[in-house]
Amino acid sequence: MNKKLLSCALLGALSMAQSAVAQDFDDRWYMTAGAGINVFDGDRGVTDDVYGTLGFGKFVTPNFSVDAEFTHVDPKLDANNSRNWELASLALVGRYHFIKEGRDWNPYLAFGVGSQRHHDGTQTQPAALGFNPSRVGDNVLTFVGAGFQHNYERVSLRGEAGIRYDWDDSSITHKNQIADLYAGLSLVIPLGAKAEPPPPPPAPMAAPPEKTCADMDDDGDGVNNCDDKCPNSEAGQAIGPDGCPVPLTIDLKGVNFDFDKSTLRPDAVAILDEAVAILGKYPQLRVEVAGHTDSIGTEQYNQGLSERRASAVYDYLTGHGIDSSRLVGPTGYGESKPIAPNTNPDGTDNPEGRAQNRRTELNVQN
Repeated sequence: MNKKLLSCALLGALSMAQSAVAQDFDDRWYMTAGAGINVFDGDRGVTDDVYGTLGFGKFVTPNFSVDAEFTHVDPKLDANNSRNWELASLALVGRYHFIKEGRDWNPYLAFGVGSQRHHDGTQTQPAALGFNPSRVGDNVLTFVGAGFQHNYERVSLRGEAGIRYDWDDSSITHKNQIADLYAGLSLVIPLGAKAEPPPPPPAPMAAPPEKTCADMDDDGDGVNNCDDKCPNSEAGQAIGPDGCPVPLTIDLKGVNFDFDKSTLRPDAVAILDEAVAILGKYPQLRVEVAGHTDSIGTEQYNQGLSERRASAVYDYLTGHGIDSSRLVGPTGYGESKPIAPNTNPDGTDNPEGRAQNRRTELNVQN
């Protein structure tokens, strides 16, 4: 067999195996160098001897490595020490490694096939690697073995034993299959720097939770759609907890006072009870209790009178369950904020207008 063609075939097989598998492991090329002992088939008639081996390979999957290996041995003939006898082989070797995470050493099984060149001749003949022309031939070599690989920081150590089958049909032993045992150690030396593992893929983003009406506020009034009974309220309006606008000023129409009086009239009670109901319906509302007067009297007197009127309403509200923390005041504005004219255009008195100005109001604060 042509050794150059075999070498090309071995390297081609390694390249194809590498390209067929995703590189999620240490796939660097490496060299191997080692030695061991050959225990030869007794029919060969040679002494057991030390062999040497050189190789070149790589892992093509996380568990499977492929090597091209050259092996040479030069034993002596038992019967005639004046003759040389040598074997040299080039083989493709596959090894299946039983790898366990976190373990530095791992067992493996090996199997190989290749070409073996044999020679026997006289010592007087010149030799290049001992291949004298007296008997030189190439024949098929197969072998199986088992071993372990121990990984260190920079190199690995392989220990392997097995049996090599030499299919030498022209052997002087007249056997078609010669079985030789072997056992040895090899260093595995990676070539180049180890590739950094790819970064882990980013964790998938969780889908945002599906929105419900409780998460939405279409009109922007601060009340969610589930509770909003007035979904078309406008910006700037005072909004109650049900989403509906409430008046900025609750004018207690009918809660008017007799001239120069601050006591509540009997007809005002029903109106104040309605105000209590409104405040009870909207517990978030805060209001100012404001009192006003007409223009009769001095400003100082009217200021005090408006404060007394505001106090009368304030006391009624707090006495009917409205917490004082929701009330601002009582505040008196005197005659400064009329809602109707106190006099007619000709300057005469306007009793109806003055009656409207003698009032109290609840001014919304939020």
